[in-house]
Amino acid sequence: MDLDAIREYSALHAKPNGLVLQYGTAGFRTKAEHLDHVMFRMGLLAVLRSKQTKSTIGVMVTASHNPEEDNGVKLVDPLGEMLAPSWEEHATCLANAEEHEMPRMLMDISVKAAVNLQQDAFVVIGRDTRPSSKKLSQSVIDGVTVLEGQFHDYGLLTTPQLHYMVYCRNTSGQYGKATIEGYYEKLSKAFMELTKQAFCSGDEYRSLKVDCANGIGALKLREMEHYISQGLAVQLFNDGTKGKLNHLCGADFVKSHQKPPQGMEMKSNERCCSFDGDADRIVYYYLDVDGHFHLIDGDKIATLISSFLKELLLEIGESLNIGVVQTAYANGSSTRYLEEVMKVPVYCTKTGVKHLHHKAQEFDIGVYFEANGHGTVLFSKAAETKIKLAKELEDKKREAAKMLENVIDLFNQAAGDAISDMLVIEAILILKGLTVQQWDALYTDLPNRQLKVKIADRQVISTTDAERQVVTPPGLQEAINDLVKKYKLSRAFVRPSGTEDIVRVYAEADSQENADSLAHAVSLAVFQLAGGVGETPRPGF
Repeated sequence: MDLDAIREYSALHAKPNGLVLQYGTAGFRTKAEHLDHVMFRMGLLAVLRSKQTKSTIGVMVTASHNPEEDNGVKLVDPLGEMLAPSWEEHATCLANAEEHEMPRMLMDISVKAAVNLQQDAFVVIGRDTRPSSKKLSQSVIDGVTVLEGQFHDYGLLTTPQLHYMVYCRNTSGQYGKATIEGYYEKLSKAFMELTKQAFCSGDEYRSLKVDCANGIGALKLREMEHYISQGLAVQLFNDGTKGKLNHLCGADFVKSHQKPPQGMEMKSNERCCSFDGDADRIVYYYLDVDGHFHLIDGDKIATLISSFLKELLLEIGESLNIGVVQTAYANGSSTRYLEEVMKVPVYCTKTGVKHLHHKAQEFDIGVYFEANGHGTVLFSKAAETKIKLAKELEDKKREAAKMLENVIDLFNQAAGDAISDMLVIEAILILKGLTVQQWDALYTDLPNRQLKVKIADRQVISTTDAERQVVTPPGLQEAINDLVKKYKLSRAFVRPSGTEDIVRVYAEADSQENADSLAHAVSLAVFQLAGGVGETPRPGF
């Protein structure tokens, strides 16, 4: 390791004094102008991780659903999964080291993680469409090259596409071809195979309106259009030609504001969906004949997918265990429907994709979606083998097994992927002959409300039971319990933000008025018992 060269390069990507950042579930995220040194250092770290794992590592430059002036970076581990927790700590330490400490910190990480510095390293890099992303990805490349790592810069990619590339490269192409064409071909072939039976029966030509959040999803879906045009016509809105990234559009906006994005013309009963800025989240929605807006979020997506998979498993007669993984934010009605109607076991984990992904790996088939529309389905190797063998069975079972094989190919098992999830959803709706209204009518969501409360220090709040119960400060959980008792079908929980000094409040109840009232009452309890700052929470939203 040439420490002099590292010092020299590092001076060109100097760290602003006093800036402290934390590597979280989404990697690093902040204003783009504060990230140059972080990008350079993540290039260095990616080389060390590659040497340690003897694998290709990914670096994605994106801030997902954040405003356009923000940016961020996250590393992708060998099988397309998120960075290992011990390396998240290394990332935080390296990013926050003052300039003179940084080379020593690199050596410390190499020793702690038993990195063989003689080992070759290979890093792949992708970026979203933010104005700052190209320059910042060059800073990553500077970090990779100063440590003499090899790299391939894919340029503009969705986040899930970079996860896919990493997975392909580390499975010697068994998972798929590590090119953008390979990605399109794999998904489109599975989609067309899966839906061809339905089209044989003279189903009407299908079209879907897609809000691309003025982000990378628009570019990539446009490139993919001709691969799937025989089965699905997509109309793109907020395609980046005039609007700002994530501004009044995108999955996060639609989910949190419960209304359509700007820039999309909607007629009653048309199927519409929104991606987020880096195309790893998707939500669906429609207007009914009275013009009322209906959101179909990650909970209903998980329900549709897990119900379909359960039916296919029953057809082939395989006793594979299927589980749905949710967070505390999942609507209570979805949990009840899955457990009581579909008889599918449901498990709750802490918020954050890494927790859901980890739990989903415990099942033959693990379905996980956050309510915000981020999720996928994981199939164990045992499940894939059993499904393959089922293709040798009699006709009906063979057909179901073939369909399951195509579903496996259609899911991006490396990460939640809006494009992949969209194609799965469209295929299931086609095969089951469901309209968007019939899908929505599987169950009725309980009215809910989410709020934020500013506090002096988020660390005063600690939780247990997958974030559904507060441990500290004393008295807060008791206060929440007393408030919840006042409303029917109600529950509420609070959890600290992972990145800022705010507490997130969630409440649901039998009516919107009661959900709003409960959320406000819980916010007041947080403000009073957990050191609220600024204005006291007021009723009304």
